[in-house]
Amino acid sequence: MKKYIAEMTGTATLVLFGCGAAVLGGAAIGQAGIAAAFGLAIVAMAYGIGPISGCHINPAVSLGAFVAGRMDSSEMLKYWIAQFIGAAIGAGLVYLIATGKAGFDVKVDGLGQNGWGPGYLGEYSMRSAFIFEVVATFLFVVVILGATHEKAPAAMAGLAIGMTLWAIHLVGIQVTGVSVNPARSFGPALFTGFGQLWLFFIAPAIGGGLAGVLFKTGLLENND
Repeated sequence: MKKYIAEMTGTATLVLFGCGAAVLGGAAIGQAGIAAAFGLAIVAMAYGIGPISGCHINPAVSLGAFVAGRMDSSEMLKYWIAQFIGAAIGAGLVYLIATGKAGFDVKVDGLGQNGWGPGYLGEYSMRSAFIFEVVATFLFVVVILGATHEKAPAAMAGLAIGMTLWAIHLVGIQVTGVSVNPARSFGPALFTGFGQLWLFFIAPAIGGGLAGVLFKTGLLENND
């Protein structure tokens, strides 16, 4: 149970800090600040709950770990449940805080939700959004599986993972707002609508699964 509470807490923290930076910080901190918030939240949670649950806080990461043979399907499903509950809690907290500001309208101001197309940030196409989310999730999960390998220096894993997410956000915020995490997308969508949510389930799953395959097959394993 400790592992699932840790995953719930970690995912809630990621959504609260990351989406909270976008909604509550907004123009005051800019996109670089929002990217930093997501990356630093991962660093903090990696060291805070990593020893308990591995700090997946992302269904795509758990899927990658399952495909790579590092967890079984039953545990993966329980991680997913904890992660989606945590994301809902995190988004709910952002909503409660944001609606305390005069004039805030979630339909207009949003809640840090992911998307694409006309009216959304850089107005990139669905194709661009899909490609970005698959590739970015793939690279993110590769870093996670590599950094947490038994032969990798454990003390550096949290920094490597957090800095990777930071870099991904610097590149992709204008494209999709950056998901690479179905739970992170699910939380805000509870308050803004599920219209484009499907892409942020499918694309990260493909990317995370492909990363897992490379480790399962030994193509990215160090056998020395």
